[in-house]
Amino acid sequence: MKPTLEKAYEECHRIITMHSKTFSKAFDILPLKKRQGVWAVYAFCRTVDDIVDEGENPEQELKEFETMFHQFLRDPFYQPSLQWIALRDTFERFDMEVQPFLDMIQGQYMDLEKFFYYTLEEVEGYSYYVAGTVGLMLLPILSPERFEHLKPGAVALGKAMQLTNILRDVGEDLDRGRVYFPVEILEKHGYTKKELYQHRLDSSFVQAWEETAARAEELYAEALESIDQYPKDARYPVKGAAYMYQAILESVRKNNYQVFKERAYVSKRDKWSILKRISS
Repeated sequence: MKPTLEKAYEECHRIITMHSKTFSKAFDILPLKKRQGVWAVYAFCRTVDDIVDEGENPEQELKEFETMFHQFLRDPFYQPSLQWIALRDTFERFDMEVQPFLDMIQGQYMDLEKFFYYTLEEVEGYSYYVAGTVGLMLLPILSPERFEHLKPGAVALGKAMQLTNILRDVGEDLDRGRVYFPVEILEKHGYTKKELYQHRLDSSFVQAWEETAARAEELYAEALESIDQYPKDARYPVKGAAYMYQAILESVRKNNYQVFKERAYVSKRDKWSILKRISS
């Protein structure tokens, strides 16, 4: 591997290690080329996500990023940074599909335009664009022979993980002026928008949280139905990522559903326990 390409993948590995210890731990046992492909895709997703969350002028920066991606697709020699070098190599190694990358960018535009979600259907639609797409990006890397057949499960896993994020980060999202928690479900249990903004934690909120979590659990189950169809080298990492992320829901429960002031996480010990359990 050329020194510049090696540095490019090292940079992508740094990004995934810094921002998602769960994904890093789960996918670090993949064979090297697949592992590097996952790093490159994650770096792409992290970069575009950070534009919306942290950019000084996110709409303009997102347009510039979209232009860069289209230039990347047109020009095989376009390599403006280490991340793009790694992504180029990944596109050359694997039969990558372009549409999920475009859909991911579209999902970030949605984040700039829509700050309030009323129905679970709306939330799941959004979750496809910002998370289901990640599963579709990774499939040609993880399962190049069967990725068409595995698409529904990959999308389900991405959506399950995004719902988990939403259920974990209610307070953080409110602080950013966003309501991803389906308000229709809150209202069904007698919980008002006003109470949400007041960070009121009561039995009505818990019931609404559990109803939404039940949908996330359904999506995890749907995703795991096809897990045995992945190649052996990818089966364990995907399963590990799914179970470790699903465990966040139980962490919220252990925190007495305090999603307004605390961020639930899965401890290193619990992660190792999960990996040990699924390997036996």
